[in-house]
Amino acid sequence: QVQLVESGGGLVQAGGSLRISCKASGIVFSTSAMEWYRQAPGKQRELVASIPVGSLTIYSDPVKGRFTISRDNARNTVYLQMTSLKPEDTAVYYCCANRRWWGQGTQVTVST
Repeated sequence: QVQLVESGGGLVQAGGSLRISCKASGIVFSTSAMEWYRQAPGKQRELVASIPVGSLTIYSDPVKGRFTISRDNARNTVYLQMTSLKPEDTAVYYCCANRRWWGQGTQVTVST
């Protein structure tokens, strides 16, 4: 059974930082492509960052230069370090493995 469990969301002031995590089980994590998506109220879910197998990373334009995706294969965990947060970053953030399995999401709220 595949499980993706996100953690680390919360409330942060604009300009602040937050790191969210996603721990995976039931998959071969080291060979899995991992991604972070987000969905704001009334909006479609959008891709935020990707980290395929290896060190390649891909970011959407709104977060480029502010967010960093990383993975720890020994811990079966993918991270999203978010800096210089803006109110428009407020959303539920979802972890996704191989564009097939999803976590339950973690809320990130950025206040002005």
